[in-house]
Amino acid sequence: MSSAALIDVRLPDGSTRQVATGSTSLDLAASIGSRLAKAAVAAVVNGEERDLSVPLAAGDQVAIVTADSDAGRHVLRHSTAHVLAQAVVQLFPGAKFTIGPAIEDGFYYDFELPGGRTFTDDDLAAISERMKQIVDADQPFVRSELSPADALRVFAEQPYKCEIIQRVTSGSADAGDAGEVGGGDTVSVYRNTDSFVDLCRGPHVPSTGRLGHFALMKVAGAYWRGNEKGPMLQRIYGTAFESKAALQEHLIRLEEAEKRDHRKLAVEMDLLSFPSELGGGLAVWHPKGAIVRKLMEDYSRERHQNGGYQFVYSPHLANAQLFETSGHLDFYKDGMYPPMEMDNGTYYPKPMNCPMHCLIYRDRQRSYRELPLRLFELGTVYRYERAGTLHGLLRIRGFTQDDSHIFCTQEHLAEEISSLLDFVLSVLRRFGFDDFSYKLSTRNKEKSVGSDEIWDKATAALRSALEKLGVQYTIGEGDAAFYGPKIDVDVRDAIGRKWQLSTIQCDFNLPERFQLEYVGADNQRHRPIMLHRALFGSVERFFGVLLEHYGGSFPTWLAPVQVRLLPVTSAHESHVASLVDRLAKDGFRVDSVAADEQLGKRIRAAKLERIPYVLVVGDDDVKAGTVGVNPRGGEVQRDTPFDAFVARLRADVHEGAGR
Repeated sequence: MSSAALIDVRLPDGSTRQVATGSTSLDLAASIGSRLAKAAVAAVVNGEERDLSVPLAAGDQVAIVTADSDAGRHVLRHSTAHVLAQAVVQLFPGAKFTIGPAIEDGFYYDFELPGGRTFTDDDLAAISERMKQIVDADQPFVRSELSPADALRVFAEQPYKCEIIQRVTSGSADAGDAGEVGGGDTVSVYRNTDSFVDLCRGPHVPSTGRLGHFALMKVAGAYWRGNEKGPMLQRIYGTAFESKAALQEHLIRLEEAEKRDHRKLAVEMDLLSFPSELGGGLAVWHPKGAIVRKLMEDYSRERHQNGGYQFVYSPHLANAQLFETSGHLDFYKDGMYPPMEMDNGTYYPKPMNCPMHCLIYRDRQRSYRELPLRLFELGTVYRYERAGTLHGLLRIRGFTQDDSHIFCTQEHLAEEISSLLDFVLSVLRRFGFDDFSYKLSTRNKEKSVGSDEIWDKATAALRSALEKLGVQYTIGEGDAAFYGPKIDVDVRDAIGRKWQLSTIQCDFNLPERFQLEYVGADNQRHRPIMLHRALFGSVERFFGVLLEHYGGSFPTWLAPVQVRLLPVTSAHESHVASLVDRLAKDGFRVDSVAADEQLGKRIRAAKLERIPYVLVVGDDDVKAGTVGVNPRGGEVQRDTPFDAFVARLRADVHEGAGR
């Protein structure tokens, strides 16, 4: 082959590779190795995701996306969602299909069936079988672009697709519409066969034969565009992976997650409840749950007091003028509860604590000698979450943040952010997390305030702190709050799930909006920088994550009941009562259950409550001053001297609490 028939493309490691003119990314992968070609599902060309079938041009920067990567699984799941839609419209003539994105760990597709019919379990089985047939047929995903008018004709029988096309072409599209169609003057579609076509910007796997390791999970209701006044649709959830083994591992993890569901555990352990009389997204804490919450909050208060923070309190609602000044009514109104009209103005329940902390700072003149000024509040806030998004304590409408706002100078900024990161990680480790990931979220110009200069300074300061910590981090383009960039710290729990918990936000804007000042060493007035920081994120959500992380088996220092004593018969109850008193006087959380039921039943009940230590007391124990110890998850130990057990318990509690 002559050199004129070859082009150079660049690989992620900076090297170049020659391929024939007209070669695709799949051809490139095959030239590198057959295993890579087999694993490839898409490519990133010059920073844009593309189908493997798109021809390459000279000088292109190309990265092959493999099925076992996060990006590759996203392609697999999106492609499987299209196969789901194809199966549904084939099995249910007249079905209307809407959107079918890939989501974390899976995908979904929303449908409207004729006559208001609902999907049954048998329907899901039939749909899954039809999907397997489509996969076995190895139908190619073929991309083409249509004019809006042609696209409307193609989807004339699909009103939801037509609405998306019209929104895109009228310029009123949102991010979801763009994800379905793409942008520009044309509409992109993918065909599997002449009988099925779907809107999508792609990319997709080359053909349906590259799929197959999927499972349909459940059916749920979903409003069109999340609007409670819109049509109610049926959403089929599914998941897909690159191999049978990976799919099976995920399904096992889901089974474990179901066992650990904090809503189920909260009932079993009598921790809290969600009475319907309260309304959605609101919980009441029972005594045992409240004990754990108090321990969490007490630990937080202690750490903040020792860390140089000053405690403050602020009211639960405020005049609208405050949220106009802060910008929340411009940028966050959809997440706020409706206003209350009072005789002296309009009031809102507070969605954030930060505006009130600005007022505390502004109440008097500040000197540079007072900075950094670190304010801390366990402040309850109220945010309106749509009914369909509520999920126990993990998505709730009223919650308490361990909220801190640090006011500092430019000179303090880098050191203060680094100190905050260390603080965050030490607290998370104390509660049993040790696997972290980090995201730096940058500005969305359309949904933010302030100059490029201050945003650049704030972003650079956060980036510097991450690099000083020596950790890898991802960039969340446009994910920042309206007032500044942020670092999010995610934790991985005991079964491998990631949770976003702590956040650090660097804010040059609220100090400007509230006209905050300090007098510097030069006797001139200067503007402080404001850092927003939550460790738990919210006490409620952190509690829910902890409950699932431990599967209800809280470490001894956090357990609502640390020890339960069980007399074998009623004759041993008075001795048990004396042991309960001794443990309680030593500060341990202890109870006993009378011998009104068989011992085995009482032991099983204690295990269901995940109590760390169950002590059994019989005749020999009363005489010898011993107990039978049933440690959670351990072997039963007979004839243990009571004082020896107390020493063991004390060491367990103090080690877990970091004392």
